[in-house]
Amino acid sequence: MADKQISLPAKLINGGIAGLIGVTCVFPIDLAKTRLQNQQNGQRMYTSMSDCLIKTIRSEGYFGMYRGAAVNLTLVTPEKAIKLAANDFFRHQLSKDGQKLTLLKEMLAGCGAGTCQVIVTTPMEMLKIQLQDAGRIAAQRKILAAQGQLSAQGGAQPSVEAAAAPRPTATQLTRDLLRSRGIAGLYKGLGATLLRDVPFSVVYFPLFANLNQLGRPASEEKSPFYVSFLAGCVAGSAAAVAVNPCDVVKTRLQSLQRGVNEDTYSGFLDCARKILRHEGPSAFLKGAYCRALVIAPLFGIAQVVYFLGIAESLLGLLQDPQA
Repeated sequence: MADKQISLPAKLINGGIAGLIGVTCVFPIDLAKTRLQNQQNGQRMYTSMSDCLIKTIRSEGYFGMYRGAAVNLTLVTPEKAIKLAANDFFRHQLSKDGQKLTLLKEMLAGCGAGTCQVIVTTPMEMLKIQLQDAGRIAAQRKILAAQGQLSAQGGAQPSVEAAAAPRPTATQLTRDLLRSRGIAGLYKGLGATLLRDVPFSVVYFPLFANLNQLGRPASEEKSPFYVSFLAGCVAGSAAAVAVNPCDVVKTRLQSLQRGVNEDTYSGFLDCARKILRHEGPSAFLKGAYCRALVIAPLFGIAQVVYFLGIAESLLGLLQDPQA
């Protein structure tokens, strides 16, 4: 058979390298996405991605934009590795008859990849969202405390600023969740994560494969560097926007802390109904352009690393010291 045997260690290493590079580049935009998605109409603190990032820098400093990045950088390697390696594995299994994969089989491979990745994605997102949104809630409470003080003093400037609440760490959050809810605490929002990640992979992987094929000079050659990058960007953006409504619901469900007068939710359908009733259909597209800006370079970089075979070269050097 003409297909090259899958090297699982290489796929895992490539996925990890790509994830680390990508997350470092786009994490501030992801933070803006989380905060925009979590704010409800009655308590709007940010008007846009740029407004959110500017206010974050002013109130929390430059590194405030990277709150929660350590969680992502730690877990993105297994998450991206599982996603890319699982898709490659399922495509390999589904093409054993030597025939070109049909669109349905490509979608099935993507479905399998999306299902596998939630093992890591759900706890990673759970912790990341708490850390990312802590600054928004602290700023909101600070504003409301100042307004209350102004009202109590008849419009005079408040003399004492409210003490800032201690900000949680990923270790502290993990310990508290495990103590209070067990392992299920880290997997809150698992259903919503599946409803986001499985359709994402069903859209992304077939779209990427077909776009990448369009730029391939010959059937037995790899696509050029820029084709893999652009195909990853376009496919990632399209898939990200397509599943954004599920991402909004997932973000709301996984947020443990609420701002003042913000809705609480009992499950996926309850959350979707309340968002539709109180904020309208457009609320399901909150942060969509941020998510597209995050996913496009993230998957563009991932596919370039993956298709360049950086890990294969590293493993080859390790196996052949004389090279």
